[in-house]
Amino acid sequence: MEATTIKKRERLPQLDIYRALAILGVLHVHATSFATVDAVDSRFYFIINFINIFFKYGTPSFIFLSSFVLFYNYYDRPLNRSLITNFYKRRLLYILLPYVLISIGYFFVRLYQNGVLSGPLDWSVLLPDFWDRLTTGKNYTHLYFVFISLQFYILFPVFLMLFKSSKFLVRWAVPIGFLLQWGFIIWNKFDLQYANKGSLAISYMAYYLLGAYLAIHYDKFKAWLTSGWKKQTSRQKIGTIVLWAGWLAMGISHVMLWYNVRLYSAKYDSLWYEFFWNMHTVFSAIVLMQLTNWLFNSGWKKITGLLARIGELSFAIYLVHPLWLAYYRLHDFNLNPVTDDYLIWVYGGMITALLVSALVVQTVMKYVPGAWVLLGSIPRSLKPKVPGDSKGQPKRDVTSGDSKKSVDL
Repeated sequence: MEATTIKKRERLPQLDIYRALAILGVLHVHATSFATVDAVDSRFYFIINFINIFFKYGTPSFIFLSSFVLFYNYYDRPLNRSLITNFYKRRLLYILLPYVLISIGYFFVRLYQNGVLSGPLDWSVLLPDFWDRLTTGKNYTHLYFVFISLQFYILFPVFLMLFKSSKFLVRWAVPIGFLLQWGFIIWNKFDLQYANKGSLAISYMAYYLLGAYLAIHYDKFKAWLTSGWKKQTSRQKIGTIVLWAGWLAMGISHVMLWYNVRLYSAKYDSLWYEFFWNMHTVFSAIVLMQLTNWLFNSGWKKITGLLARIGELSFAIYLVHPLWLAYYRLHDFNLNPVTDDYLIWVYGGMITALLVSALVVQTVMKYVPGAWVLLGSIPRSLKPKVPGDSKGQPKRDVTSGDSKKSVDL
């Protein structure tokens, strides 16, 4: 049978910890977004800016991980009609459907915030506006990421076919990713000037192809990524030092770039913003992979168990957390942004966004039938305890450790 030719891949349950670290990055950035403007005169502004910029690894890391999981699961499987059909079916059900439904919800949230719902609705204007925002990921500030992911899902079978047919493309995948991404950045800067380039998949191609390359060659990098410092060879230790030093250097440079811009109105060429963001977040994607494995092997069961649960819920948390932040910011208690209490209130937004979002989505997933339609795939631990597959959602792939918990996000 054809299935016997499939290479059995090791399960990677630790990837849920990676997802947790990535969603924590997203929450830190979103929780501090307003404060970077309002609290410029605060004596804690360096901390606020640091949190907002240093944690910008979240979305690029999710893109990297999504690519890694896809190629890890599918690269050694026969590329045929059945595989492609099942692939698109799962993305249609678990990603596209929640994206459309959650976009509708956030569209009305925006109408409410802008006071439009208080009067008659002109659907001849609203429907085209909704469609334009849906097709650019702009129905709310965070939905661009899901829109980008959908673009990558459309492209994935093409990349899979190309990589399976050409060792040359696999060998040069990382440089090709950077060339495509930076070629577009430069083209857009000097000629195209497309305003919503951050909603286009090509703006993240370096992360996507880096994830693909690491997945295809995971066996070669596994020992380095999973071994603790004391167990690493001299060569591996050099690689770890270079990785973490590069990450800190690029991250701090990225932070200081924006600190000077925001506080002192410094001016830089736009390519410097792109460069430091790109380098900082590319290093972050690999650092998180190594850190994830170290945590997974640390023996800290309570911490890793908590992180794993956050990771299982990360896609749903990503979808709903802006609702809590919007509500939370309505209750600022008239705090002066220059006071010490303001910093506590800002970080409280991050903590409560995580806690409230996680509690709500976990409860809904566990007790509301069909919750996957709105929140995406349901973790196995939250499915009804019945023999066999639950009837609440379609069957899932079982090719890797994360596959029973999420769909590549």
